[in-house]
Amino acid sequence: MIEGRHFQNAYVTRNIAGALSKFKTRGDIRKLLQFEVTTDVKTPAGLGKLTSKLAFIWVEDLQYELIEPVSGLDALYRSALPADDSLVFHHTCMRVNDWEDFRARVERQSWPVVIEGGSDALRYLYLDARDLLGHYLEYVWMTDERWAQVGGR
Repeated sequence: MIEGRHFQNAYVTRNIAGALSKFKTRGDIRKLLQFEVTTDVKTPAGLGKLTSKLAFIWVEDLQYELIEPVSGLDALYRSALPADDSLVFHHTCMRVNDWEDFRARVERQSWPVVIEGGSDALRYLYLDARDLLGHYLEYVWMTDERWAQVGGR
């Protein structure tokens, strides 16, 4: 199941501040959002909280997401971290228009959902597509207002 509008490439790191500093010297950044967030998630390990430091870096219409896992149900990210402070590619992200329709089709395909969460304004899940692509696929649905807030145009 590969669909939706690809808008993001995501990377994990042990040091988001250092990665941002390097990125700022090389990237033609249109918009940068940086924050720490705790969200409720569902994973194969159960329901719980996930806390991460995040940076959304827009270069033209491609968003680079940097993720530093902090605590909680963060094994999806923590297990992919490099030994040093470098960035490691983790997943791509696509935006879908109809979450209920998309979510129903997820149940009929073979890639497992490895994390899922969200709110009334934004919902997301990751499919484990490593057998085909070597990485995860994230899918999001969000309101147009949230899309504008995160820098989409």
